[in-house]
Amino acid sequence: MSTPTPVSHPKQYSNVTEMEGFEALSELALDLRSSWNHATDQLWRQLDPALWEFTHNPWVVLQTVSRQTLTRVLAEPAFRKSVDELLQARRSFARAPAWFQTTYPHSALNAVAYFSMEFMLSEALPIYSGGLGNVAGISSRPRVTWAFQ
Repeated sequence: MSTPTPVSHPKQYSNVTEMEGFEALSELALDLRSSWNHATDQLWRQLDPALWEFTHNPWVVLQTVSRQTLTRVLAEPAFRKSVDELLQARRSFARAPAWFQTTYPHSALNAVAYFSMEFMLSEALPIYSGGLGNVAGISSRPRVTWAFQ
């Protein structure tokens, strides 16, 4: 009986998270706005064009890309400038008041939650529901909004 060949796994990379610039990429990769705001698409395409086109999932790309590729692209001043600008835009967006805070500045509500899993977020976040659950969002069904204090 032969010995199984060890499988390389992205988690086995030595301290890739300590690489300068990796935290910024992680923050961008975990931002769910990428499912409708495609400003970061070019970053992920640079890291792994084939995987990006297949998954459109920034986190999968970041977790799968080789340390050598990360080192190379993070050493490029234009790439780092782009990451910094996108990160600043993301943080500015997160700090800015949203529609509700602007429209109702004196409301006692401090959180609003919207639940409707019939509406897909992105192809990068697959939803496995039965029947026509994935396409139900195309219909003119009423949307339910829940508010919690």
